[in-house]
Parts: sequence; structure tokens; C-alpha cells
Amino acid sequence: MKLTDFPIAERPRERLLRNGAAALADAELLAILLRTGSRGRSALDLARALLVRYGGVDGLLAAPAAEVLRERGLGPSKYCPLLAAVELARRTLEAPLRRVGALGGPRDSAAFLRAWLKLRPYEVFAALFLDNRHRVIAVEELFRGTIDGASVHPREVVRRALAHNAAALIVAHNHPSGVAEPSAADLALTRRLADALALIDVRVLDHFIVGDGEPLSLAERGLL
Repeated sequence: MKLTDFPIAERPRERLLRNGAAALADAELLAILLRTGSRGRSALDLARALLVRYGGVDGLLAAPAAEVLRERGLGPSKYCPLLAAVELARRTLEAPLRRVGALGGPRDSAAFLRAWLKLRPYEVFAALFLDNRHRVIAVEELFRGTIDGASVHPREVVRRALAHNAAALIVAHNHPSGVAEPSAADLALTRRLADALALIDVRVLDHFIVGDGEPLSLAERGLL
């Protein structure tokens, strides 16, 4: 059955226009982005099948592109809008942080970093560069891959801090496994960064680790 064969009141797009996006289930929202299904099943059927297979929206978006593109009925023309929607959401969350006075405290940073990093299928090391009033100057992804003392170079972080004339920064990285507990390598890296940046009078305010649930703050743990 095609979505156009559904009663008008039950079609996801019409329900969204009538009741708002928040009223729709994940499968309905995904079906709107997919637009069409495949032979013998509607976009809604395809959306439900994908969510079951990957364990929800998070699992689908975090899965390797090559794997997802092998799914019957889901080619580049359908997969690319999903990635574009996620990136637009990230940029929407980032925009308020760039406004004067928008960074109200650790919760603001944690909420943004969770949305920005959680769905990455690989590890990403990022930084929020701040002025002397802790307003956001820039947000940058600095490194990707396995995050450890060998792959994150303090000199590059120092170089970017100088380029932005930053007075402080907040760093973060994600754990694709979902476990946000810091490793010995995470703690050693944090100390190395703090020592290197102190030489140019730039403070490391926090290091967040993003996994499942709320991001873990090393500052709140007393580990910074």
C-alpha cells in the first residue's frame, strides 16, 4: 500500500501539518524523509523495518553508509536527505551558542555536544573556543578516528586557540560504544592539553565525553 492509499487523516505528512512534528512517531517522521517505499511496501513500512533492524533512529544514523545503502528500497536519493536533516539539526543547535551570552553554563555545552557528536559512528575530538566572557567564538571538529594521546596533537589545539584569539575552551569527544566513562588515555590527554594551553594563558574549562545518556563532565568529576 502506498501512503497515498492511506486515509488522509492517517498520512504522516498531513498529520504533521495538522498536529505538528512532535505528534508523529519516529517511523512517521522517517517515512516523510524517505518519501517513497519499495515494491510491495509503503514508505512507512520501510521506515518501520529500518528502525527495527537498526534499533531505532540513533542506530540507523550511526550505521556505516555502505551498510545502510545496501538496504532494499534505500538508495542515495533517500539516504542523503536523512544525513542532510541531521546536519541541519546540528547547525540549528549550534547557532544559538554563537550568539552573545548564549552559553549559560555546562548544561548548554553538554546539550549541544551530545546532539553534535552522539550519532557519529567514529570518534571525533571537538572544541568550543570561547572569549574571556565565555561566549562561543567558534566550534570545530579537530580530529577524528581513535582518540588517544597519539592522535590528538596539543600543538594543533594550541594553534587553533591562537587563531581564534580564545581565552578558554571546552573540549569533547564521543565514545561510539555508548560508554562515557573516561579511560586512562582520556585523562592523560586532558592533562596534556591543559598544560600546553596554560603556556599561552588559555584555560581548559571542561572535557566532555559523549556516550549514551548525558555527557560526562570531567570538571564535575573533579578530574580536570
